[in-house]
Amino acid sequence: MNTLKIHFLGASGTVTGSKFYLETPDLNLMVDCGMFQGLKELREINWAPLPIDASKVDVVLLTHGHLDHTGYLPRLVKEGFRGKIIGTAPTLAITEIILLDSGKIQEEEATKANEEGYSKHHPAVPFYTVDEAKNTISKFESAEKDKWLPLSDTIKLRFRYNGHIIGATFIELDISGKIFVFSGDVGRIHDVLLSKPEKPQWADYLFLESTYGNKLHPKEDVEGMLVDLVHKTITNGGNLIIPSFAVERLQSLMYTLWQLFKKNKIPNIPIFIDSPMGNNVLSVFQEFPEWHKLSSAEYDAMCTHFNIITSYSDTWKTIDNPRPKIIIAGSGMVTGGRVLTYLKQMIDKTSTSILIVGYQAEGTRGRQLLDGAHELKIYGKYYPVKASVNHLESLSAHADQGELIDWLNEIKNIPENVFLIHGEPSALDIFKVKIRDVYHWNVTIPKLNDTLEIIL
Repeated sequence: MNTLKIHFLGASGTVTGSKFYLETPDLNLMVDCGMFQGLKELREINWAPLPIDASKVDVVLLTHGHLDHTGYLPRLVKEGFRGKIIGTAPTLAITEIILLDSGKIQEEEATKANEEGYSKHHPAVPFYTVDEAKNTISKFESAEKDKWLPLSDTIKLRFRYNGHIIGATFIELDISGKIFVFSGDVGRIHDVLLSKPEKPQWADYLFLESTYGNKLHPKEDVEGMLVDLVHKTITNGGNLIIPSFAVERLQSLMYTLWQLFKKNKIPNIPIFIDSPMGNNVLSVFQEFPEWHKLSSAEYDAMCTHFNIITSYSDTWKTIDNPRPKIIIAGSGMVTGGRVLTYLKQMIDKTSTSILIVGYQAEGTRGRQLLDGAHELKIYGKYYPVKASVNHLESLSAHADQGELIDWLNEIKNIPENVFLIHGEPSALDIFKVKIRDVYHWNVTIPKLNDTLEIIL
């Protein structure tokens, strides 16, 4: 009797660190290989050896390029992985940008921590280096979406368009005739840049993200809030800081602000884009036009409207510029990146507005700001929060509960099991009840490092 063993190595009982390891009679597969972010006890898991033998992993399959789905790849290679890493071409392009940027940031932060002595580790070392990221990238192999790709005599897979970010997919794995569907992160039905997600038609076993399994995104007046914040910024003679994810969110914000200017709803206030990684992602939009809605003419016109910062010296010139302005900078959860430089200089000013967009994981500075923190710790020092903090939830790139339920409605069979992953405990519990009520399916919430055997 052939069996498959699945190990839930991440995004199980939490939102980050997506890693699912499948031991089959033919091959050993890993779906996603993400880094844990947020709470300290989660981040510390990154440094612990995997509870599996990395050298026995034959193939890694990537749903999309975000760090919490790809950021552990260089460590997997360091632990002995020698196989292929397969994803769509734009996913691999995004992953390359993210891994190189992440390696650079980790090297810089380790150096800074050692120079200023604020790390508890002596010496502080990067989680991985740029060279280790480059070694990982050499193992990339792209696959077309919608086409079945054989991995062995009994295993084939298919990548299906999923919105969320450019290149993102859900994965259908056919293993000995049983269909395993890994949702990845499901995108929005209505997105300014991306088409609506495609839907699975069959799933014997479904691994379903639950980030917003307990919520419906509010029907916010996004344009109205942005217009109000821009006028407030001009009136106060201050700065509007928008921490942004470099992939998709940054481009969506650019598009929305550009449209507001074109409609004469906001004046020609200077808008600075300070995200080296985000700038690189813009080139991916240019390279893969079939993966998004923007025409090449729209893309070119949009980009010329913004001040794209390319050097750290220009970051300081922007800070020293006394004019009211908008600054969009990474990272989206305020965990690192250029946005920290701006916040250190501006968060203690009442003329500053901060706009938080999208999901903020537990333990991140973004979540602390949303929870009303009176001070923020940045590189070992505390800074008082006197800026106004605003929140736009509806710009999230994740489907909400209603959209996730809708995403399931073309599945023709009754799955043998639905595993809820990539969600915080309250979201998982509520979403489990909702799926049972709507579809009457068997639903399981796996815990971190759970293993399960499935008969093929």
